[in-house]
Amino acid sequence: MSDQLFDPGLQPERTELAWRRTALSIAVGSVVAMRLLPTALGGGWWILPGILGVIFSAVLWAWSRRRYERISFATVAARDHTLVPDGALLLTLAVFVALIGALGIVVLVALPLT
Repeated sequence: MSDQLFDPGLQPERTELAWRRTALSIAVGSVVAMRLLPTALGGGWWILPGILGVIFSAVLWAWSRRRYERISFATVAARDHTLVPDGALLLTLAVFVALIGALGIVVLVALPLT
């Protein structure tokens, strides 16, 4: 790859910003869940999914930030343009979203309509 065609910082930065927006979206949705679920479903323990979501969003943000710093260093300082990140971050997000969806289905099926 030619150095004239390579942009050393913008693409990894855009990716990190997208991950940051994803983490922020999960945090906002989790805070809303903490506010609405106990009232709508009854019982204070319904705050737990929201708390877990806020914790997950913080972990997701920190993990994506560390990933950005590692990729940015490799491409700018070390001039290694072959670094390809693994898919662990994306897999973790997909599993989290699938589990939240499964929890939603269980709640819809298990709770009686009032």
